[in-house]
Amino acid sequence: MDKDEIYMKAALAEAAKARRRGEVPVGAVVISQGRIMARGRNRMIGATDPTAHAEVVALRLAARRIGNYRLSGCDLYVTIEPCAMCLGAAVLARIRRLVYGAADPKAGAVRSALVFPFENVNHRIEVRSGILAGECGRVLKDFFKEKRHRKSRS
Repeated sequence: MDKDEIYMKAALAEAAKARRRGEVPVGAVVISQGRIMARGRNRMIGATDPTAHAEVVALRLAARRIGNYRLSGCDLYVTIEPCAMCLGAAVLARIRRLVYGAADPKAGAVRSALVFPFENVNHRIEVRSGILAGECGRVLKDFFKEKRHRKSRS
């Protein structure tokens, strides 16, 4: 297992925590010098905050721990392709590298639904996608399938 898979497993563990709390199961970790600096999971419902996506939660925590909003030497791992808000936050944080698992055809802003204009910004993020994509996608599909099943039974 390569390092990207190891860190994606950590992001998947955060997604599992989100699911147990009834949140959409998305997880993220911020890595600096080979160490996990911050962990995040979706918390929109629990925090009553539409910006509490896993990526934003992890970026905020990492910035506090490092003491700087610029996370230049850091990598962000997330279980699903980031939305426009989260990708924008990663660019503003000067994340070095973004690694995500499953594509998000409905809201993904890297390569899917909304393509972010990297050529128009000062900071460019190295992107790697598809890491444990099957497992990352399955977590989301199972969550929504179960949710639909519960709704149809009520």
